[in-house]
Amino acid sequence: MSTIAIVMMLVAMVVIWGGLALSVISLVRHGNVEERTEAPRRDL
Repeated sequence: MSTIAIVMMLVAMVVIWGGLALSVISLVRHGNVEERTEAPRRDL
């Protein structure tokens, strides 16, 4: 493999794994979306 191909592969891996890590960190800090939203208010 050429040097450019290796660099591109590393950049792609950092983007993919970095995005996964950030999403996991966000879920751990803020919780699931259903847990953050309020139940709808209904007037009966």
